[in-house]
Amino acid sequence: MANQKAKVLEEKCKACGLCIHFCPAKCIAYNEKKFNSKGVHPALVEKEKCIGCRQCYLVCPEIAIEIFEE
Repeated sequence: MANQKAKVLEEKCKACGLCIHFCPAKCIAYNEKKFNSKGVHPALVEKEKCIGCRQCYLVCPEIAIEIFEE
C-alpha cells in the first residue's frame, strides 16, 4: 500500500487553524514565510511527519487539503 500524505492548497486556505488543532501528528503549522491571496499565512504540512490519517482533510471547511500518494 502506498504511503499517503496531506498537502495544503495554499490559495484555498483561510488560516482557520482546524487542521492544526486536529492533527494527531502535530505536523501542520502556519507558513510564516508566505501570504496567500487572502492575506493570511496558509497552513503547511511537514510531509516527513504526516501519518496520512486524513483528519485535516476531514475537518477543513474550505476543502483546502488534498491527500496524495508518495
